Amino acid sequence: MPTRASAKHHPHDDAPDTAAAFRRLAALPDGPERDALRDEIVEAWLPMADRLAGRFRSRGESFDDLRQVAALGLVKAVDRYDPGLGNAFESYAVPTVTGEIKRHFRDHMWTLHVPRRVQELRNRVRHASQDLSQSIPGRRPTVAEIAEHASLSEEDVRAGQEALESFSALSLDAELPGSDDGYSLGDALGAPDPALDTVVDREAVKDGLAALPERERAILYMRFFDDMTQSGIAEELGISQMHVSRLISRCCGRVREHAMQDTGEE
Repeated sequence: MPTRASAKHHPHDDAPDTAAAFRRLAALPDGPERDALRDEIVEAWLPMADRLAGRFRSRGESFDDLRQVAALGLVKAVDRYDPGLGNAFESYAVPTVTGEIKRHFRDHMWTLHVPRRVQELRNRVRHASQDLSQSIPGRRPTVAEIAEHASLSEEDVRAGQEALESFSALSLDAELPGSDDGYSLGDALGAPDPALDTVVDREAVKDGLAALPERERAILYMRFFDDMTQSGIAEELGISQMHVSRLISRCCGRVREHAMQDTGEE
């Protein structure tokens, strides 16, 4: 009996004829001879794994990485295949390798966790769009056309289309489409406006300031709006700097107390 996997091919496909090698592999005990035969079988089927990986070329993952994932699926298929069941190896290996590739996309390629149902909608919408694009030249298929072709509701089609654009996250440093001045997505994002806090504070103290005597309001205005020093205010009003300091402290306390009462805080 030969020690290497047979290189014969089936008449209707290019799958290697490894049936005899698999039967021998199943009969061999663990050891170097079995490991060597296992490696030969895997090597014989690697072209098939590469072809399956090629079906997923345009989905955002490098082909080299896809080949590695497919090879891992092939190894699993070789280890789990039971020739005694009477089924051809390729009928077991193809779904095993394909499933491994799909699992890779599901578990490692999505930047954010996406529900399985949305991932399935994405695939159905993508396949339907590809099919329709061949029969509707010159334009993109409409939501209604995709829904009819894929037997989905229009709402599900829209969810799938959104998922098509959400497979990976866009860097905040990425230049916006149509921008020729380096304007990035991060430049377009909003941020808290510190002036809003000023508006809130002014509204909170408005009633308290209005309740102060006119001279105290004038002192606070000169101090906080005209940016005058306490000595300058004292000279302006003909009072001592110490008196100005006490008035400012007392007025601020009264305004704060009034504002806290309005908000229910103590």
